[in-house]
Amino acid sequence: MKVSVILAHPNKESFNHAIAKVVMNVLKKKKHKVYFHDLYEEEFDPLLPSEEIEEDAILPDSIMSYCEEISISDGIVIVHPNWWGQPPSILKGWIDRVMRANIAYRFPDGDSGEGVPVGMLKARVAIVFNTSNTPPEREKEVFGDPLETLWKNCIFEFCGVKDFYRRTFGVIVTSTDKERRKWLKEVKEVIEKYF
Repeated sequence: MKVSVILAHPNKESFNHAIAKVVMNVLKKKKHKVYFHDLYEEEFDPLLPSEEIEEDAILPDSIMSYCEEISISDGIVIVHPNWWGQPPSILKGWIDRVMRANIAYRFPDGDSGEGVPVGMLKARVAIVFNTSNTPPEREKEVFGDPLETLWKNCIFEFCGVKDFYRRTFGVIVTSTDKERRKWLKEVKEVIEKYF
C-alpha cells in the first residue's frame, strides 16, 4: 500500500512531530511505501501563483511530484495543529497547489465547474491527526468544529475519499507526559487499524 503522510508544524520538538514519527514507524513496520513530507522542513511554498490556477497549467516539477504521489496513494495521513480553527497556512497552500482539478477531482463532461465534482483520488482512507489548545467541548459548541467540516466534507469527500477518521489531541499546552504517551498509543492503534 502507498501512503502519503503530510506534516505541518514548524517546531521539531512539537507533539505533531511525535505523532508523525509514530505514524511513520507503524507504516514502515508494516512495509508500506510511504511518501513523507514535512512541509516546513521542505520549505514548501504555499503561495498559489496565478499561472497554476488553470486546469491545464504547466506545474513546477516539485508541485507535480506532490500531485503524482497524492493521486496514486492508497491512504493519506495529515498531521497539523489547529490554528484559528484552520490548518497552518503552509498546509492550506499545499491543499491549494496539490489538491487540484484533474488530480484530486474533476467536473463531469459538459459541466463548466458549477456542478458537483467527481472525486479522483485513489485513497480509500484519509486520517487527520491534529492538536489543539482549545478544549474539545468549546471547539464543538462555540466554533462548530471547523476542521471536521474542512477535512471531511470540503476536501476528502469532494475528492472521492469516503473513509475518513479525525482525532484532535488536546489541550496540548497543559498536557502531561502520561497523557501524551496515551495519545501516541492511540495514534499507533489507529494507524494499525486502518493500514
